[in-house]
Order: sequence, then structure tokens, then C-alpha cells
Amino acid sequence: MPEMNTSSLPDLIFTILFFFMIVTTMREVTLKVKFTIPSGTELEKLEKKSAVSFIYVGPPTDQLRAQMGSGTRIQLNDRYAEPREVMDFVAQERQGMMNQAEQVISIKADKKTKMGIITDIKEVLRKSWALRINYSASRRN
Repeated sequence: MPEMNTSSLPDLIFTILFFFMIVTTMREVTLKVKFTIPSGTELEKLEKKSAVSFIYVGPPTDQLRAQMGSGTRIQLNDRYAEPREVMDFVAQERQGMMNQAEQVISIKADKKTKMGIITDIKEVLRKSWALRINYSASRRN
């Protein structure tokens, strides 16, 4: 019985490896705030996650607490920000999208965050015409 020719096997393996390296995305944001997501019962799953921009709200992580204090902070991508800077963030995120009307802003806030800071963020989002807002939550048992 003749032997099987395996000379093209390394090419095939490297092609598959290259494919997975291209299509896999890594998390791009290093979290600088910690948050416990609130729970809810009437939840919907986001369909197009490529059109979602995240705003993180909560106290600084334990490593940064000595520098930043224990107050609530807003994180946009990899940096802390003030509510007024959210408008620039929304405009920057819109530029990278094909269909800008599908942009969704998802607020991932700690469940102990005061509503005052969330209201400030929502007012700035309204001024920047980012009217599709999502609040991240986990399913309540």
C-alpha cells in the first residue's frame, strides 16, 4: 500500500493559523475602573457589537486608588475623562464607523454609582446626538 503524501500539511496548518490570527480580535481596553454590573429582568442582547462604544463608570481599580482617590471616575477607552469630554469621544468613535446611524453607546456602570454622574453623561450624549444608549446589566435569577 502506498504511503500518504504529507508534504503540504505544514502549508495548510500555517494557512489556518494565519486565518485565525486575522479574524480574532483582542480586547482593546484595559479597565481602570472596577464595576459590579447591576442585574435586571427585562434584558435584550445587542445585535451589532461592532457599532457599540463603551463608557465605563465606577471607582478606580485597587492599583490606581492611591493616585486617583476612591471617587467615581469615567473611563473612555484607556483613559479617565470628565463628562464634557464624552462629546469628543462620541465624535471620534463615529468617524471609524461605516454606518454612523447605527452607533450605540453602552454605559457599563457600577451598581452603586450615583445617578448624577449618569445624568451628566446622558446630557452630553444628547448634545452630541448619540441618542441610542444602552445600559449593561446581567440577568437576575
